[in-house]
Amino acid sequence: MNMPPPEGAILNRREALIKLLRLGGVAAGTAGLGCWLSEHSERPEHALAMNAKRNHAVGVDPALPEMAVIQGDDPEQLARAALEELGGIHRFVSRADIVLVKPNIGWDRTPEQAANTNPRIVTEIVRQCWNAGAKRVVVTDVSCNDPRRCFQRSGIAEASRREGAEVILPDPARFKDVDLQGEVLRDWPVFDPFLNADKIINVPIAKHHSLTGTTLGMKNWYGILGGPRHQLHQKIHESLVDLADFIRPTLTIIDCYRVLIRNGPTGGNLDDVLLKKTLVAGTDPVALDAYVAKAYWNLEVSSLPYLKMASQRGLGTYEFGKIHTRVRSSA
Repeated sequence: MNMPPPEGAILNRREALIKLLRLGGVAAGTAGLGCWLSEHSERPEHALAMNAKRNHAVGVDPALPEMAVIQGDDPEQLARAALEELGGIHRFVSRADIVLVKPNIGWDRTPEQAANTNPRIVTEIVRQCWNAGAKRVVVTDVSCNDPRRCFQRSGIAEASRREGAEVILPDPARFKDVDLQGEVLRDWPVFDPFLNADKIINVPIAKHHSLTGTTLGMKNWYGILGGPRHQLHQKIHESLVDLADFIRPTLTIIDCYRVLIRNGPTGGNLDDVLLKKTLVAGTDPVALDAYVAKAYWNLEVSSLPYLKMASQRGLGTYEFGKIHTRVRSSA
């Protein structure tokens, strides 16, 4: 019988993981949340409304880690190594799948400003999906600033197209009213590529957020919605959990290569960026958010109510020290 590790061992492992992220990489200074669509879209037709939740999660494999922490100089190698540690891309993507890769492309910023996901990480994920035999690979997000500028200046559109991905900018005609079946969120316009994918890979970047303290994997789901998203801030923790419950990803990969440590989520000043050269990936989105929030911002669950709410709803565990974790260098 497998016995649980003693409480002291869990604490030590938790502290070791936190120390790993805090020391990872090299600190470097060189390195109005109005949504664009709220001003450019009309309410979708109710005849198109849907109400099915999207659960794209893969099954638990006791032989494989639930979280991988990878450090190294090359963002593409980080993504390859993370997938290897978690069981390989074929665990997550099957032949003829339509795969949607969801980076953060919310802001009119360059990669060095760390407001959007690193384009080289997105590039490798797209490449890996093709290697697994995907039928289509879509890269998209619903930007806060002007989408064309966000997709272009982030470097994500060009990098993704170069690898053969279908890059879809938010189009007001492609939002459908969906019953999110949440405790707070009910009828809301959702960008339809997220409703038509077989697998969804969530690729947020680790950033400070002026309202929630940090924005990570679960906050990245705001980028599936149209309409006046700023209204969700009135009950932001509840809405985060409703979104995470509605669309459960196949895999979450948090970009910690460059971390926007303050003045997020928009950033802009390179002095706010830390070069950590790290990627945190896994199948438990709650644990990943809890881990990165604690390691980089020293935020406990008491400061991030959405983590406890998500755990209570069965979306994962915030006790990241208790899950099977693999740590390695990609060098």
